[in-house]
Amino acid sequence: MRGLRTSFLAALLLALFGCAGGPPPPDWKLNAQGAIERAQDAYLSGQDRVAALEFARARSEIARTGRADLLARAELVRCATRVASLVFEACAGFDALQADAAAPEQAYARYLQGQATAQDAALLPSQHRPLLAPQAAGAAVAAIEGPLSRLVAAGVLMRSNRADPQTIVLAIDAASGQGWRRPLLAWLGVQARRAELAGDTEALARIQRRMQLAGDAPRPAP
Repeated sequence: MRGLRTSFLAALLLALFGCAGGPPPPDWKLNAQGAIERAQDAYLSGQDRVAALEFARARSEIARTGRADLLARAELVRCATRVASLVFEACAGFDALQADAAAPEQAYARYLQGQATAQDAALLPSQHRPLLAPQAAGAAVAAIEGPLSRLVAAGVLMRSNRADPQTIVLAIDAASGQGWRRPLLAWLGVQARRAELAGDTEALARIQRRMQLAGDAPRPAP
């Protein structure tokens, strides 16, 4: 697998596609893996139509197995990408399949909603557990490896109203470093609102120039 996913997202995809050695994987695994990766790339780049088409293709391939638990994992990966981009909505696709999801996936779903409890800690990857502490902030995000997982963690803090300035900077840097337009603009928007509330007109103007540059950049072809 490519290095886009880390930590629990990687574990979810590994459970889906089994990237370890052995016999050649069946076509549905290869097709679904490629479609999910393209869907994530498209969504993070702001290409909604492409993202929807690719995820629908992935669902179709996974559905061939008749396994709702695999579909639930795919939906969870999709929802994590949205949290990374500060799109806070119900994870409807996962919720519809929750009865067939394993306990770690259910705990991670609560984590994405900002509703994980101390009882969920043992079911989460170790690097995400510090995020459950009420005082968790940027330092906990900085300890998380991988740009997407770091963005997801920052999104969880933002969703639960615990994001400090360090969290925002870390999220901006993670999105910028990968060239992910959607989360970059979302997090720059947060930074801009805070600068405006603080009356820092110089910082606000600088952030707005950066947002305009990212928003005007040519989008990659589908």
